[in-house]
Amino acid sequence: MRKVAPSLLAREDLDRLLAGGVEEGANLISEVVAACTRLVVQSLLEAEQSDFLGGRGRYQPRDGDAGHRGWRNGYEDRGVRTAEGRLGVRVPQVRDAGGPFRSTLMGFLEGNSEVLERLVMEMYARGLSTRDVEDAFRDATGEPLLSKSAVSEVTDGLWEQYEAFCARDLSALEVEYLFCDGVYESLRRHGAKEAVLVAWGIASDGRKHLLHLAVGNRESEADWTEFFRHMIRRGLRQPTSVTTDGAPGLVRAVGGMFPQSVRVRCWFHRLANIRAKLPDDRAAEVMAEVRATRDAPTLDAARAQAARVINRYRREFPAAVACLQDDLEALLAVHRVPVRHRFWVRTTNLVERSFEEERRRTKVIPRLLDERSAIKLIFATLIRSAHRWSRVGITDLERHQLRALRHELGLPPTVETTTENKKVAVA
Repeated sequence: MRKVAPSLLAREDLDRLLAGGVEEGANLISEVVAACTRLVVQSLLEAEQSDFLGGRGRYQPRDGDAGHRGWRNGYEDRGVRTAEGRLGVRVPQVRDAGGPFRSTLMGFLEGNSEVLERLVMEMYARGLSTRDVEDAFRDATGEPLLSKSAVSEVTDGLWEQYEAFCARDLSALEVEYLFCDGVYESLRRHGAKEAVLVAWGIASDGRKHLLHLAVGNRESEADWTEFFRHMIRRGLRQPTSVTTDGAPGLVRAVGGMFPQSVRVRCWFHRLANIRAKLPDDRAAEVMAEVRATRDAPTLDAARAQAARVINRYRREFPAAVACLQDDLEALLAVHRVPVRHRFWVRTTNLVERSFEEERRRTKVIPRLLDERSAIKLIFATLIRSAHRWSRVGITDLERHQLRALRHELGLPPTVETTTENKKVAVA
């Protein structure tokens, strides 16, 4: 039997696979991923043994007793559970060390199934390209331990997560506030950017949920309508309000699919548009008046303040006033929801911040190769952001106000949770 390190044998096995030594009918990528995983684990185990022995290499004599202890003493056959099945590895043994040698890595791996696949997946989700991940997994000689194709196979787990996300039942979510927006990305090797449509919501218990994510070409009415139908087929109820930007296709689709819901125009986008039409020396004054409209205590007060702004500035700043007047009722509609909730309902900023995280990752990959890789990365970023979203506090008084608003709009009632945590059907 050859007296060589098991990591060298694992390297040779991988080389044979890459040279075409896979049995007919075998899954090449699966075999390569398993071989790469074995090579990574085996190399790390041997490095851990070398550290324990004071950095001494194989067949290297001890230099007196200066920091060296024990001797290599063969290997013990063990196994690690992975996504590719049970993976056989050889754990190095040590004798005459004055104490037992226990592999910290094996202790961790034995209690954490699929940990290496998850590590690769998280590195990719947090902005490393497949080439970056490949570079991160290299042995001491600089040879790659995971090829780009192997990394891609591992990160396909993100696609499986995305497919499960798009198929999950939404009927258990009592969505009060729905938010919709799109982000444009280069989804193909050649071609213009395309829209990725996103919806998220705030439920009646105050929790925020990422609801759906899909490619929508150019944010057309047909794309958004199909997007909404997909969620409705999965059980999404009619929301109390829907907040959007001014994309015409989106606005028409909301009107067609959620005709009874309150449509709210995003104030963040509208304020930016108005500010762009004002001279710097007068902008602060006019914008303070416009923000007073947004922050008015009631809908009637907001209408009165908007009328004052329009009458005061229509001759001096006609473009800015026209921008305010465009879809004004949808801007003012935010005053129909409970006062404390207006801060959340008036903008699409929650997912805008997630898009910023997504752009930080995609800017290191100037053009994603295809739609699938783009969706994997965008989904990974947004779903991880969603897990950190804070909850909105909703009091019993605010629940009563929402019930009354839904009744006024002719929407189905809510199954409400009171502060005593008792679920009651609201008539």
